[in-house]
Amino acid sequence: MDDSQHDCCSDKRVVQPDKAALLKRLARLEGQVRGVAGMIDADRYCVDVLTQIAAARSALDAVAQQLLESHLKGCVSRAVNEGNSDEAIAEVMALLKKMR
Repeated sequence: MDDSQHDCCSDKRVVQPDKAALLKRLARLEGQVRGVAGMIDADRYCVDVLTQIAAARSALDAVAQQLLESHLKGCVSRAVNEGNSDEAIAEVMALLKKMR
């Protein structure tokens, strides 16, 4: 992915280069979460429910990692090239603390 695939603007909006794939993954994840609710409603075995929750968490983490990689390759790279590396690094560090 090169910088031309990222549309980072001053108002912090960005056009995701893999938007369709991200939305497809999130739709599957939404269905997975609804499935967990159905399992709880159906009084399914706790271990089975917890296993599905772990799978959903993993899927959401994968979406977050994809977004982070896109941000680093696009917006952060651009900020570093424009001399705004301190601000970009501080933003990423704050984000990583939230993602723990």
